[in-house]
Amino acid sequence: MSTDIEKTTGLIAEQARMIETVRQEVNKVLVGQEKLLDRMLIALITGGHILLEGVPGLAKTTAVKTLSQVLGLDFHRISFTPDLLPADVIGTMIYNQKDGVFTPKRGPVFTNLLLADEINRAPAKVQSALLEAMQEHQVTIGDQTYPIPEPFLVMATQNPIEQEGTYPLPEAQVDRFMLKCKIVHPSRDDERRIMNRFTRRQDVTLNRVMSAVQIASLRSVLDQVYCDEKVGDYILDIVFATRNPAEHKLDIAHQIQYGASPRATLYLNMAARANAMLHGRAYATPQDVKDIAYDVLRHRIILTYEAEAEELTSEDIISKILNTLPVP
Repeated sequence: MSTDIEKTTGLIAEQARMIETVRQEVNKVLVGQEKLLDRMLIALITGGHILLEGVPGLAKTTAVKTLSQVLGLDFHRISFTPDLLPADVIGTMIYNQKDGVFTPKRGPVFTNLLLADEINRAPAKVQSALLEAMQEHQVTIGDQTYPIPEPFLVMATQNPIEQEGTYPLPEAQVDRFMLKCKIVHPSRDDERRIMNRFTRRQDVTLNRVMSAVQIASLRSVLDQVYCDEKVGDYILDIVFATRNPAEHKLDIAHQIQYGASPRATLYLNMAARANAMLHGRAYATPQDVKDIAYDVLRHRIILTYEAEAEELTSEDIISKILNTLPVP
């Protein structure tokens, strides 16, 4: 038994060194967004998708494009607009006059890393087309179904300061995103580094340090990261506290309209183990769960009007739960 644990620990340490190499390469371009990079790596390891909320100019596009170069993966960007059609995302059938037949023209969703820029600017039918592709990892064009290449990571963005002319994502569709991250401005020191680095013309050479095959290996190693039953119970306590807070001695039932879905349980477990993997550990701890809880839960807790009137946020509810529940 101890031999198996040592073998797994050595394997995790090897993968962690590979991930650190990826981090170092990306940081040649990305400055002051360590949390964003960590969440992108967690999504990559687990096969989840990310919804980012942040004002323009916080390097969201740069982060995805740089990561795709370092990993040697295809990258596409879709700027969502009110006149966008589902065919502009997934593709359509094109009539070939010479042969007299329809042939499929695949859309930009057929890629490895997809940036869905300002996803809430497109109407519901376009959002649904993308979210179906995210869920099924395949697209139907005409009467044929085409698989999307693996790995497939969608990074969608929302602008929190400009809501006119937008179509907010329904809660059921937002739930398909593994993580929702709030991106903040860099610190003064980081912004000074950005200013000094990018106000002069210079060439940055990015090395490809990983491949799709190695990413698949990362995902298989994730299955070997141990999650103790007590940590699993802690995850269940957190999720169930959003649904039945009174059972956990929390007086917040009047502030929660709907609690987290079962996806939250699955994603908390997977993301906690991926977070442990990033830090070179072969086991997940309660702190890993706490570190990732806000990003997994903030878009899965629907507040009541009473809570909104009190200017509470889902982060406030998560904080109350984490501060109240006993940690194993």
